[in-house]
Amino acid sequence: MQSASLPVVVIGAGPVGLAAAAHLLARGLTPLVLEAGPEVGAGVRRWGHVRMFSPWRYNIDPASAELLARHGWMPPGLEQLPTGRELVESYLAPLAATLELAPHVRLHTRVVAVSKQRLDRMKSGQRDAAPFVVRYVQGGEEHDVVASAVIDASGTIDTPNPLGASGLSARGERAASAHIAYGIPDVRGADRARYAGKRVLVVGSGHSAFNVLLDLAAVASEAASTSVHWAIRRASLAAVFGGGTSDQLVERGRLGLRLAKLVEDGAAQVHTGVHIDRVERRGDGLVAWSGETQLAAVDEIIATTGFRPDLTILGELRLGLDPATEAPTALAPLIDPNVHSCGSVPAHGAEELRHPDADVYVVGMKSYGRAPTFLLRTGYEQVRSAVAAIAGDWEAARRVELVLPETGVCSTQLAGDAPSKASGCGSPASSCGAPTSVTPRNTCVTTEIP
Repeated sequence: MQSASLPVVVIGAGPVGLAAAAHLLARGLTPLVLEAGPEVGAGVRRWGHVRMFSPWRYNIDPASAELLARHGWMPPGLEQLPTGRELVESYLAPLAATLELAPHVRLHTRVVAVSKQRLDRMKSGQRDAAPFVVRYVQGGEEHDVVASAVIDASGTIDTPNPLGASGLSARGERAASAHIAYGIPDVRGADRARYAGKRVLVVGSGHSAFNVLLDLAAVASEAASTSVHWAIRRASLAAVFGGGTSDQLVERGRLGLRLAKLVEDGAAQVHTGVHIDRVERRGDGLVAWSGETQLAAVDEIIATTGFRPDLTILGELRLGLDPATEAPTALAPLIDPNVHSCGSVPAHGAEELRHPDADVYVVGMKSYGRAPTFLLRTGYEQVRSAVAAIAGDWEAARRVELVLPETGVCSTQLAGDAPSKASGCGSPASSCGAPTSVTPRNTCVTTEIP
């Protein structure tokens, strides 16, 4: 552990970043939270209209709740489902405003680089003893702060995956950017005028796509000229809709069932086996191509194709990253969607998040690299464990405590392959074990993006 006089820099003031700060305070360490946005939870605000499928009890960090309770804060109904906006306004904003945490949070502060003091990536001498240098931009000026440790909870929302199936932007994608949205636009609210009465193509097969498709269907029921197309890379819709009534997060299962009914009723035209490599702007609209196959012309495209981490700010550090997922090397095989298509993930903490440079931890959604599954409660456990390690309490760091719900679907089918028989979690054919209050490292727990 570095000198106690230096702060621990936390990059990002989202749910996981603020949880890290709360755990640092509880350990007697000094956090310095650097947030690029104008408010805490700025990234969450971008999907603030979306109702989460995980109830409040999975979205509140225990250390943060203890801090808030000192100021008379009462948690919302633990079984209620918050929107992203409610998560910020009812939880994150009050947390950041506490007397203990408020002095340690800086807004409009973008971290642009992290390194070791007076040591570039090549230098090894006394590397472990050297503190970190964190460079940030505030008010148009560059500043450096020296830190004992760094916790990167900056997320991935600023770096969505492109439409292109090869990991590159599809040819013509940038030229058509004015008519392509990424993530979950507010189709029924602020962005309604953009999509009502239009032909819209949604690309992607995850829960973000589910939300967008259901919202578009609602708009189409009121604006009859709205038409909805849905393109996925998989060869069929088998296993796309999730665990249904077997899902322990009821709303997550219901989301898939609602979409399945929408498709059955013909509210969206489904295109399977689509690997977009080109987007063409024509007089009749935008046309997406998959090899020699062209999809119907549309007015707008919504890419719900996931996100990827921006690792450039950590480029001068020695990181151990899996070449495929871009997650920490020890964590990668536990979350690789090529293996864990059901979202089953063994419990993990500081041990799995360690890098060759000690005391730097990438946590939250960014820790999963390009893997698409994540639950806030997982991030809270990550920072509890990582902060314990930074404080030198490796006994607590290695004691992974996690309770997560099961998806209701477990399959080792590779993403995009022909469908195989999926089994419910807990069934004889399933590798998933029931979640427990202290989850052994070989127990299967499940995570999804709320």
